[in-house]
Amino acid sequence: MRHGVRLGVDVGTVRVGVARSDPDGLLATPLETVQRGADIAPVVARVQALAAELDAVELIVGLPLSLRGTDTASTGDARRVAALLADGERPVRLVDERLTTVSAQSALHASGRNTRGSRRVIDQVAAVILLQHALDAERARGEAPGTLVDSNRK
Repeated sequence: MRHGVRLGVDVGTVRVGVARSDPDGLLATPLETVQRGADIAPVVARVQALAAELDAVELIVGLPLSLRGTDTASTGDARRVAALLADGERPVRLVDERLTTVSAQSALHASGRNTRGSRRVIDQVAAVILLQHALDAERARGEAPGTLVDSNRK
């Protein structure tokens, strides 16, 4: 398992959930929900600032695929955000995020919280689930998860 903090990024059309790992890559925890507007640049800048602040070694961006593994309406947006985050400072990886939001909603329901009042939290929980999945996959396989985003493609 590689050493260093990683950030998990769950890209949504309204909000972007961000989670972080501990330096040993054992546990993902919620970090922040970034409000998204028409211009994605402030979101990218905030995530990059968090990565710099935490000295993150890598960003894990969720890739929303259909249950069949094909692109969805949100796939292109996630790829675009990942490409913008890939500034050459640290690697960015796209990792399959199927059902992370559904899992986050289920976890909140199980803890007694309603979905409507927890939308900002759902995005963070989805980022935690995404990042934890990536950490567990790396630990199990011994290799970095997902697909590396080329920092030259913007």
